[in-house]
Amino acid sequence: MEIPIRDRVSNTGPCFPSTYAKVFPDYILAQLRSDYEEACAIRDLSQKASANLFRRCLQVIIRDFWKITKPRLKDEIDALQGQIDSQTWDAIDSVRQIGNIGAHMEKDVNVIIDVEPDEAELLIGLIETLFEDWYVDREEKKKRNAALIAAAAQKKEAKTPQIGKPGQPLIAPNALWP
Repeated sequence: MEIPIRDRVSNTGPCFPSTYAKVFPDYILAQLRSDYEEACAIRDLSQKASANLFRRCLQVIIRDFWKITKPRLKDEIDALQGQIDSQTWDAIDSVRQIGNIGAHMEKDVNVIIDVEPDEAELLIGLIETLFEDWYVDREEKKKRNAALIAAAAQKKEAKTPQIGKPGQPLIAPNALWP
């Protein structure tokens, strides 16, 4: 059984926080939360690896939330264009581009492009924003709507005459009075 990266303890080197990851609800896919947590955990050790994991998170989000599946992430992001605001779309495409540094070799293998620590932090922020805006907000909306529908059903039930039900009068109140 493999121990999740956030539960591993190292006896060598300086002691760092185990992760910068926020805890997100279980209704977000376990695989997605796991990749996000791992990307946060390795952020300071390897920004390129972290960026690549965030790129993977992005692809899983698009496939899970938007139900868009294409052969390449670029095609999936392109299919998302017009369905979300342009600023978010630009940010998402930027995650793909930064994540490509870790996912794809440059044509010239001598060209090394680094992902900077502040860029890794920006990637964390975007994925967290997408979790909040798309998953958490959707779930909260479902809860609010369900509560509103239940309240309306209770009100409807309360104003329906209860004629003939056990413990109720046989005639509706005010039936004898105009």
